[in-house]
Amino acid sequence: MTTNTIILDAIKKALKKGTKETVNLRESSALTGSGSGDGGRVIYDDAFAALRYSNPFRAVGARQITTIGSDEAFVVKTGNVTNPTNPWGYTFTPDVGTPNTSTSFWQLPVQSIAAQVPVRTAILSDVNNLEQTLITDIGLEFSQQEAFSMMLNNDQSGSSTTAYGATYGLRGLNSYPGGSTASFGSNGSAPTNGLHTVLTVASATGGAIAYNDIATLNAALPPQYYGLPTCAWMMHPSTIAYLRELKDSSGMPLFLEIGQKDGSSVGNIFGHPVVPNSFMDQIGSGKLPIYLAAWERFMTIADHEEMAFSWYEQSSPGFLTLFVEKRVCSTIRDVFGGVRLST
Repeated sequence: MTTNTIILDAIKKALKKGTKETVNLRESSALTGSGSGDGGRVIYDDAFAALRYSNPFRAVGARQITTIGSDEAFVVKTGNVTNPTNPWGYTFTPDVGTPNTSTSFWQLPVQSIAAQVPVRTAILSDVNNLEQTLITDIGLEFSQQEAFSMMLNNDQSGSSTTAYGATYGLRGLNSYPGGSTASFGSNGSAPTNGLHTVLTVASATGGAIAYNDIATLNAALPPQYYGLPTCAWMMHPSTIAYLRELKDSSGMPLFLEIGQKDGSSVGNIFGHPVVPNSFMDQIGSGKLPIYLAAWERFMTIADHEEMAFSWYEQSSPGFLTLFVEKRVCSTIRDVFGGVRLST
């Protein structure tokens, strides 16, 4: 039976029965080898996406909470309740301290990151696992975008960091002012409130890092944070490579490699693990290439309860449109729980 006869017969059956007919056009016996390019069939393997590096702030143990609102307010107790001149004995002295149980708060909007992805319906049916791959990869891509914004974005009016959201993005760690001492920012619900001052150590040589800079930065973190399980260094992979290449006057590495998983060069520094973060500054003049923090105390991420994945069929003929939205905000919560190095 010829190919034309097979197709014609299928059309007649479909018209007569009112059903859907399938035509199986088998390869001609004249085909040789694999049949590639001569009528053979292409079979798609399951779709996959290249592995993306997801948000390291979540992996390192930053505090994560859920929210249902459009804004999230954060509250800190300030001041000391004990008598600053003589806290001992039974003498009752009301209203002393700075002043007792005073609190401060700041408020941040829950920001939205969204994407629209048109996909041909034909390819969804041809390629196995494509729908799940799209959703998984978009989730990781969103994770990357939020990581950039959490580190590098300036959310204040007039911001030029549009690639990271600017006033529609998150409050990046690098946008907080630095100083020789840490302090909480102003109290209130305005966008200019809650800009805490982060203790920032300047490197001895601008644009470079020396061993003593690392030791000084470690000493700058208050000791009550040392023993917390999320206390860790965070730096760009190129900064890790830079530290591994630091040598003494004899040409010996300052950070030794002993060939063990738990003892790799710059895998840990002074007892704290080193977490690579490719979304932060590299070494350079005026940059902030290293943070040391007890991350569960230092940083909070507030996620809206739901991340939306919706398919729309009416957008364009022959296409399904995938709409994805995630809402999130982030902040430095305990400003004393982290320090950073400037070069």
